[in-house]
Amino acid sequence: MTLALMQTDDVDTCWAIRRTVFVDEQGVPPELEPDEHDTTDALHVLATVEDEPVGAARIIPYGTTAKIGRVAVLKEHRGQGIGAQLIHACQHLAAAQGATRTILGAQLSAISFYERLGYHRFGEVFDDAGIDHIMMERSL
Repeated sequence: MTLALMQTDDVDTCWAIRRTVFVDEQGVPPELEPDEHDTTDALHVLATVEDEPVGAARIIPYGTTAKIGRVAVLKEHRGQGIGAQLIHACQHLAAAQGATRTILGAQLSAISFYERLGYHRFGEVFDDAGIDHIMMERSL
């Protein structure tokens, strides 16, 4: 498997992956995906395997904090470390933008995934698009 991760301006491809994962699989209302950050201040990361798009994520810089979000890997490519590599790529990009910390809103089912990557929970559980989430953070 040849995995490539890159910052991209190809937001349409990122949206297509996110639509498949969030709207089609998880039932997120389509009007919530995408949002205004996608075309204004978000930096997008695309994962490809053998030149085929398989995952996407984004960061939104807020000074020394960057918010990682919209992390999505197509179902047939999960369990291969692609999600972890997307997070690492986002962290690297965030650090290059001057961030010293990343935050993210994790679906409760993904908490252990993010904890394995060094993230710690903070705050209370909240609803985002009908799915329970909790905020997590990690120093860079």
